[in-house]
Amino acid sequence: MRHAVRGRKLGRTSAHREALFRNQLQSLFDNERIITTLPKAKELRPLAEKIITHGKQADSVPARRWVLSRVLSRDVVKKVFDEISPRFKERPGGYLRIVKLGPRLGDGAEMAVLEMVDRDEVKAAKPEAKDATPKEKKPRVKKGEGGDEVKAAKKEAKKPSRADAKGGDTMKAKKDAGPTKKTTSPRKAV
Repeated sequence: MRHAVRGRKLGRTSAHREALFRNQLQSLFDNERIITTLPKAKELRPLAEKIITHGKQADSVPARRWVLSRVLSRDVVKKVFDEISPRFKERPGGYLRIVKLGPRLGDGAEMAVLEMVDRDEVKAAKPEAKDATPKEKKPRVKKGEGGDEVKAAKKEAKKPSRADAKGGDTMKAKKDAGPTKKTTSPRKAV
């Protein structure tokens, strides 16, 4: 019986499991959404929520060190404390959601998406923040309008020069090189 036994082994040693969770936490905080198997998502959610809760203590150096010990990337720690945790300032918990996707085609493992709860709002706000104007397209030239100049330029580029027409340098190089065929007869070529 498994009374009071917490956590899933996921078919890995403890060191492998810890490395797996570190990598997945880093990807989760970088992209704010990951696709993984359902058991991994269920194990990862409490770890990620604890990190976000520690991230709410913005001025606390021990909290930053605690998060750094779990994630091992200073960029991710900075993002947790500066961007992610302030978004959840008023929320007491439940920062992540798990959405089931169904079985994976290869092995039938149940797949799930682990994502931030406010991810849709952030994604919708990003395009408004960008104030980029689209590039202007060049007008298309129709066959009857101004196409004659373009055609003339193309013909000029295709015309061979006089040196090439007379067999300039390229022909001399071929003559100097000698015969290109190798003789296969047993007698020596004279």
